[in-house]
Order: sequence, then structure tokens, then C-alpha cells
Amino acid sequence: MSVQVGVQIRPNHVTWREMTAAWRHADEAGADSIWTFDHFFPIDGDPHGTTFECWTTLAAMAAVTSRARIGPLVTCTGFRNPDLLADMARTADHASGGRLTLGVGSGWLVRDYESYGFAMSGDAERIRQMEAAIVRIRRRLADLRPGPAGRLPILVGGLGERMTLDVCARLADAWNGWGTPAEIARLNRVLDGHCDRAGRDPAELERTVAVFEPAGDATYDDFAAAGAEHLILVRSGPDYRIDELDSLLAWRDARRDS
Repeated sequence: MSVQVGVQIRPNHVTWREMTAAWRHADEAGADSIWTFDHFFPIDGDPHGTTFECWTTLAAMAAVTSRARIGPLVTCTGFRNPDLLADMARTADHASGGRLTLGVGSGWLVRDYESYGFAMSGDAERIRQMEAAIVRIRRRLADLRPGPAGRLPILVGGLGERMTLDVCARLADAWNGWGTPAEIARLNRVLDGHCDRAGRDPAELERTVAVFEPAGDATYDDFAAAGAEHLILVRSGPDYRIDELDSLLAWRDARRDS
């Protein structure tokens, strides 16, 4: 099975110049996707460190890169009106030449919500709000003129087996999860079950996996065997250690050539 390779360049603990250099390297090296995150504060390292906002960062990423797909991994549906988010995504899609994937999630960091004045409801309610947001986003995308420049797939990120994966199976084009290969394999089976109940072919839903450190004894081949179709290396500033991406790209290319 052909596997795609991406990298999340987290916009924290880094200067703008360092971050854009990492985007350029990933794009020129042949990454299939480049991602940012949607948090108002660092989510690793010094909690008082530097960070940049998601969607203005994506607009700049669209101009700096030329071949890789780009997107948020993931944007919180609780931070923006869904119709406005659809318009932002459509605009960024045009800026990138049709390369945007709209990754969405229900949000989890209390500090994000409280510090910026957003009301944070319970887990189940936030997932219901995410579901309603996806419906509104798709409706708005269909009405916008011009429409998206590309396909503009919607990705849902999360591990919730009962609600999040159900929403993903019914409404999304891709799923992003994380964990050990055994955990990914189990979650893929759960997601397949939700697809079956929704009357949807599970093969229609792309399976992406965020790969964090430390990976332990797990190999890239183990993740692929667990059903991962798109491996996304997670990297934070100030040292993005892009050499690991180069290793992952070499692994991808070797699989394609075998």
C-alpha cells in the first residue's frame, strides 16, 4: 500500500523566519502535506513561550509552499463561526492553488477557551457542536462564489470511539488519530464499524496518523500495517529536526519503489 508522508510544523517556540524555512524545506523535500495547529498558546515546552495564530499562518504557508497539501491539524470549531470558517478555508484554498485540507476538532485546551473568552462546554456537547459546524461548513462552501479551488476535503481529528469517530464516518473525508500501532489498528476497526452503520464504504475515508516522540519500538511499517495511509510527523520549535522528515520520506519512497 502506498503511504503518504506529512509533517506538522508547530508554530510555537520559534521565530517566523525559522518556521517558514521549515515549511520550505518540507515542501522542497517532497512532503505530501504540511500542517500547523490551532492553539493560542504553546502546547509543549514553556507554556509562556511564543506561538502564532493558525489561519493567518496558513495563509502565509500557502504563499511559501507550492506542492504539498496544507492545513490545520486541527482547527477548533468552537473558536469560529462555522460559516466564517468555511469562507476562511475557501480563501486559503485559493491562495494555495487548491491544496487545503480543512482539519477540524472539538477542542480540548481549557486555557485556549478561557483566555480568549470562548464558552467551553462538556466533551459531548463540543462534539455535537463540531458535527453541526461541519454541516454548516459544507452548506456554506456550496454557496460561496467562487467556490473552493480544489476538493477541499474535511478531516476530523480525535480518538473518541462513540461520538467523534461516528461523526467522522458520517461527515468527513479523512480521520486523524494517534497512538501505538495496536491502538491505531483498533481505532480503525471501530471507525470501519461506524462507516458500515452509516452505509458508507470505509475505503472512502483516508486514515492519517500523527507520529509523536518517543515512538518506542514501533516502526513506520508497523503503522502502515495498522492501516495508516498518511503518516504525519509532529515537530515543535525551536529545533524542528527536519532530518527525521527526510528519513520518513526515504522510507516512503522505498516502499513506492518496491
